[in-house]
Amino acid sequence: MDSKHAAPGRTPALPAFQPEDFARKVFRAPDYMRINARRLEHLATLGLPLNDRSVLEIGAGIGDLTTYFLDRGCSVTSVEPRTENCRIFSANMRERASTGYGGVIRCRLCRGDIDWIGRNLDETFDVVLGYGLLYHLEDPSAALEIIARRCCGVALIETCVSAGGGEAVNPVIEQAANPSQAYSGMGCRPTRLWLFNRLRALFAHVYVPRTQPAHDEFPLDWTQGTYGSRTRAIFVASRFVLDNPLLADA
Repeated sequence: MDSKHAAPGRTPALPAFQPEDFARKVFRAPDYMRINARRLEHLATLGLPLNDRSVLEIGAGIGDLTTYFLDRGCSVTSVEPRTENCRIFSANMRERASTGYGGVIRCRLCRGDIDWIGRNLDETFDVVLGYGLLYHLEDPSAALEIIARRCCGVALIETCVSAGGGEAVNPVIEQAANPSQAYSGMGCRPTRLWLFNRLRALFAHVYVPRTQPAHDEFPLDWTQGTYGSRTRAIFVASRFVLDNPLLADA
């Protein structure tokens, strides 16, 4: 029944909601694509050992960061909890395989969250990628423990953080219906000190880049004490020493 012929006194039914369409709109928004571009161009400048590695990508979304590692000869295990994101991810990978990579993409997709990884993945990986992950989790400490158990090399962490010199997790409510936000509806905004100290308890070596992505959500000066409404930081945790002038260990 169209709106012209709707029954008197009743609101016409809305078209059926398509989660995949909404997810595409979210992940293809200009601000989202911009920050991904800045993240990856910055990662490429750090000179980290990321070629020809096994990679665990947690919170893969629709695969916007995945090809960074595929292009470097890596085999990638991507984990994503949302069905609609997984469908788009799979479609994207099929399209990419048809236009490159010799028709074969060394990537497997697993539908699951961070807890699923803890229960179901026994293998370890050279690289664990957690870009845009922790601040969408209710229990970031447990997530870091799972990351540490699955990592035999380098863990790359990028997350929103809160201002302050102390240690705090700072829980926040997020929109569970938004495919780019917390699957559980609860996230957090930990302080940099909290995150740094948790990583140091799990990894022998923890670093912060001396440079930052060219984006206003990544401050260079952390001495001011207050930042914008959304502020991000990058951490590199490693099982071995990274002799790299672009990384600071404090």
